[in-house]
Amino acid sequence: MTLTTALAGVIFGLALAAPPGPMNAIIAEESVVRGWTAGFRAGLGAMSADVLFFVLTLAGAVAIIDRFPAARPLLYLVGGLLMLYFAVDAVEEARTAATFTADGDRGVSKGFQKTFALSLTNPYQIGFWLTVGVGLLESGTLDVLSHVPGAGAALEGALTVQTGSPSLLVGFFAGIAIWIAVYPATLVAAGRRVDAFAPIIAALSAVVLVGFGFLFLAIGALRIV
Repeated sequence: MTLTTALAGVIFGLALAAPPGPMNAIIAEESVVRGWTAGFRAGLGAMSADVLFFVLTLAGAVAIIDRFPAARPLLYLVGGLLMLYFAVDAVEEARTAATFTADGDRGVSKGFQKTFALSLTNPYQIGFWLTVGVGLLESGTLDVLSHVPGAGAALEGALTVQTGSPSLLVGFFAGIAIWIAVYPATLVAAGRRVDAFAPIIAALSAVVLVGFGFLFLAIGALRIV
């Protein structure tokens, strides 16, 4: 039962970490431009924010955000502006990264700081820890795959596990760790084979960041209005 719960936690962590979004866009950009180490560090930034939210959830501090109605629109606006700001870096990388370069060849990586800052201002990530995250800590049941972004409705009821178990939490963070190690490695392997891969991925990362940036700004503005 413990092993099954841990494996379910791994699947849960992978399911939440893998879908396309601003975090994976930054991890991809760092990986193809600066190598696996930079991509992994970028992933650690997002994961570190999840660990911080986990600790704050244990302490009951994350729930404080729900007491201030203006907090969420503000987070959307700040997060949107950060994404647009980081998109400028991605555009510059796309213009200058003619080919894949090995670790450390293109200056100091700021991927960790970028993903950590974005995570701290990501209303979806905070919302997860206010709802599902609290559920992970309390005894009960959790429909794991129903929370997969974009596919939850179709997967509802496919995998239900007991919550409040340390093995579930260990598996959850292990799943995230697996993703931030394997995802950059896959991109680096592809980048070593295709010279044009780095600027293409950097450009796509910029597009993703711009898209999510404007989306967050629009949601924040609408919630204020």
